[in-house]
Order: sequence, then structure tokens, then C-alpha cells
Amino acid sequence: MSIVIAGAGMHPWGKWGRNFTEYGVHAARAALKDAGIAWSDVDLVVGGETVRNGYAGYVAGSTFAQALGWNGARIATSYAACATGAQAIDTARARIMAGLSEVALVVGADTTPKGFLAPNAGERWNDPDWLRFRLLGMTNPAYFALYARRRMDLYGATSEDFAQVKVKNARHGLENPYARFRKESTVADVLASPVVSDPLHLLDICATSDGAAAVVLVSAEYAKKHGIAQPVKVAAVSTVTPTFPNTVIDMPLLATDSSAVTGVPDHTFKESIARAAYEEAGIDPSDVDVAEVYDLSTALELDWIEDLQLCRRGEAEALLRAGDTTIGGRIPVNPSGGLACFGEAVPAQAIAQVCELTWQLRGQATGRQVEGAKVGITANQGLFGHGSSVLLSV
Repeated sequence: MSIVIAGAGMHPWGKWGRNFTEYGVHAARAALKDAGIAWSDVDLVVGGETVRNGYAGYVAGSTFAQALGWNGARIATSYAACATGAQAIDTARARIMAGLSEVALVVGADTTPKGFLAPNAGERWNDPDWLRFRLLGMTNPAYFALYARRRMDLYGATSEDFAQVKVKNARHGLENPYARFRKESTVADVLASPVVSDPLHLLDICATSDGAAAVVLVSAEYAKKHGIAQPVKVAAVSTVTPTFPNTVIDMPLLATDSSAVTGVPDHTFKESIARAAYEEAGIDPSDVDVAEVYDLSTALELDWIEDLQLCRRGEAEALLRAGDTTIGGRIPVNPSGGLACFGEAVPAQAIAQVCELTWQLRGQATGRQVEGAKVGITANQGLFGHGSSVLLSV
């Protein structure tokens, strides 16, 4: 059974300081309107959990269903850090494929604090993130910088290359009405911004934002029967972990004892995500026309281009310098403007990527359209060695 995106909707990203539910309802109603489907016809609501917004955030599926008006729909809630939205989409897709749902609404929304995202207060000695933040002082920009330094050492990347990623994405985001930051940047602007974690500057790193995104999923048969225009096929959803050649069952926490895993992994978990998506969809990386990737930092975008097999290892800088990753180039990356223009609204961002690709594949991305796009892929990094990729096609 083929599952399609019948509708997509978003609430603009920003720092609005309002309840996350308000953003989610806005996005949900926009997605339903786009699909031409009434709320009363929705029989499943999957909410992306947002851990910073109290109990309502922990039961996001129920929260959104209540706010939209109880209609008897079944409820699910997903959490996978930055891969939350893709996992929520996968949950909805699976229930439709199993014949347990006909019309699923997937919603993610967040209200974020100012500054870097950090674990909630309190001592949690079995939480690798808590250990990383509290004991090592490794906030997210610190390990973004390690990724960046690795590219510099292995492939000759420069700070100017990283800055050029920001320049490209800022230019793309100018025409996106949902983007928070709609202002052009220059390489000089990026390099003149404060150094946060060498070699990354402030403008190399995405902000935290409020925002929301939603999609309506139905079967291809349902879409045809109800005359839904321009459905976009969900060709694959991947939320896999890496594969090691030798893994001990009942292994201890890897943050404190890595002896349970030996040998070199078959490939990195980010490569695993892409491979699983391509294999499920029966699509080759060379068929991809557009990509929305997780640019928490500018250097990470370059890694993702290679992880998605859109070029060989060490070639992402060459693609960037040649203009191949900009709109009009061989493989446009982040035509939405990416997190550089949106910032993080954690449970919403993977859904927002799917919204953007839906509009791209329909030819509706006014001002930032990738002409003739028929296949698009997303990528997100979650926590604890997993992430997500969604492949869409027409």
C-alpha cells in the first residue's frame, strides 16, 4: 500500500513566546485545509512530544486532539529528539498500512528557551546528554565544532567554506514566508560574528525557535477516491541505528562502558539512515533532485551531503564551491533556508522538512522552487545513535 502526503501546513518560526499548542493547531488547520479534508474525518492524531513544555508536551497527541476538538480520533505520541517528526510520520504511516487508520494528522510544535538547548535540571547519571553537558561542559556547539575540525583535517575544509553554507541558505530563506531569519549574509558577516566554539562562529550555528509543522497522511487509494490533488508519495521512512560487527547482548550504557561493542562499524549511523531509506524506496541517490538536511551547524550540512551519498567523501566542499548545492545547481540542499533560517523547534523540524519537500515536488515553492523536482530526501540526527530520513517522490 502506498502512503501519500495529502496536505502540509506550518506556523511561521520565530520567538513568539506563546503556548506550543497554539502553533500546532495553526499548522494542523493549514495542513487539513491544504488536503481539503475536514477535521471530523481524521481518525488518528500523532503528536511530536516536546519535553520543555510540561505535561501537555509529553502527551502531545492528546493535547492537539483536545485543542482541535474531540472527534473520536485515536492518539499516539512520539519522541526521538530531533528525529521526532519523522518517527511520528512513520507511526502514522504504519497504522494506515496496517488498515487501522484512513486519515492521519501528524503535528509537531515547540516553544524553546533562549540560548543553547540543554537537559532539564537535576542529576541524571544514566543520561549520556546530562553527562556530556554537566561533566564535560560539552554543549552542542562544542561537538559541532569537533565535526567541523574533522572536516578541516580530513578534507581541507575552511572557515570560508562553512560560512558559504550560511550564505547559500540565507539566500534561499529570503523567499520562505515561514522562515524566522530572512536576511542575506556574506562570508565576511559570518567570519566577523563571535567565535562560539572554534572554528565555528555564531552565524555558523542555528538558533532555537518557536514553530510548528503538520502533515496529513492517507493511502494512495483514499487520495484517488476523494479527489485529493497532487498527492506526494512517502517512498520511505528510515529511523535506524548503526550496525557493528560484534555487539554483546544486554550491553551496559555506552556512555560509561564501550567494551560491549567491538570492531569497526559497517558504516556510520548517518550513512545507515540513508542506506535504509534508499533500499526501502528502491531509489538510487543519483535520482534525488533536492534535499533538506539538518544544518545545526554549517559544517554538518557538508557531512550530510556525503552521508546521503549525494557525492563521495570529501567532495561536499567542491559541490558547494561550484554552486551545485544552491537552487539551480545539480543537487540543491536546503532550499527552505534550513535551520540556518528557521532555528530549532525540535518536534516540528523533521515535519517541516517534509512540508518543504511536498511543496517542492508539487511545484509550489514560490521563489525558491527547484525546477522539475520529483524525488526529495530529508535527514535528521536524533540522540543515542539514531536519526531519520524521509524519502518523497511523485
